[in-house]
Amino acid sequence: MPKRTHGYRYKSRKLLSKGPRERGPGGLSRLMYEYKEGDRVVIDIDPTYITNAPHRRYQGRVGLVVGRQGAAYIVLVEVGSKVKKLVVPPEHLVPFRG
Repeated sequence: MPKRTHGYRYKSRKLLSKGPRERGPGGLSRLMYEYKEGDRVVIDIDPTYITNAPHRRYQGRVGLVVGRQGAAYIVLVEVGSKVKKLVVPPEHLVPFRG
């Protein structure tokens, strides 16, 4: 029996694919939204831009914006008892409504 791979996109077919009516890049409002330090955001992976997407374990997590790095944002996300620092471009972020 061949050895299975456990790569970066392992077990993510449903998460990293779009339905027939969702294909193509999303609207401009998602890219043009400006986040400030202290804003809470939800990490929502957009399968259109998969080369710079965060790991699938962070899908749906709520984080805190602490700064910028180029065009991307630095987001602190709590995973278990640890706080992770992610560099996430705006196409994978949604404002937190809660």
